[in-house]
Amino acid sequence: MSDTLVTAPPDRDAIAGLFHAAPGSPPVEWRIADGLTDYEEALEAMQARAEAIRAGTANELVWLVEHPPLYTAGTSADPADLTDPDRFPVHETGRGGQYTYHGPGQRVAYVMVDLKRRRQDVRAFVAALEAWIIGTLDRFNVHGERREDRVGVWVRRPERAGAAPGVVAEDKIAAIGIRLRKWVSFHGVSINVEPDLTHYGGIVPCGVSDHGVTSLVDLGLPVTMADLDVALKAEFEAVFGPVD
Repeated sequence: MSDTLVTAPPDRDAIAGLFHAAPGSPPVEWRIADGLTDYEEALEAMQARAEAIRAGTANELVWLVEHPPLYTAGTSADPADLTDPDRFPVHETGRGGQYTYHGPGQRVAYVMVDLKRRRQDVRAFVAALEAWIIGTLDRFNVHGERREDRVGVWVRRPERAGAAPGVVAEDKIAAIGIRLRKWVSFHGVSINVEPDLTHYGGIVPCGVSDHGVTSLVDLGLPVTMADLDVALKAEFEAVFGPVD
């Protein structure tokens, strides 16, 4: 009987790379919503657009929104992590991940792309979304990092005490939660620009209790939502290809 060599999958740093569509594909539509977008209406719109992309009747879409204050529960959400269920509306959703918060001052980017035109690799897609966020933050001189045991983008806070002696404190600045249906993605990413960070107090964000959350303004950067949107668009084109 021969031995079988079992190797761990490559880390996301190793598989992160360009996620451009196949040559000849139309550009991704880029849309920015005004005001606050109702979550259930957004979910219905995403599902309809993803179905149209699968059917070939609509182009891929990145839709930038802000929501009123709310919590969402992903497919891995632990009910114990919802510590204040009466604080804001709670929406069950089919995306991956656990509990997260959305609200004013946070940019949510819903990403509806067809991985059949790109790379049929979910881990590589997540790594590409992280690379998009990291590149965007870098434009504001913020060093975002990925962690193999935690999805999302993190920043080090050496000015604060860590969770244990010798451990550098870290805060989450961006979350990722996606869903794929027949290789078309929906849901997406969220980046904290200037939300009320106390609103995270009703949940254990993404199930991580030994790290905090932060925002660009919390880090001392006077960044506006419009500033972030410009950076997001440029970095999306770098990682995913042309937008229209």
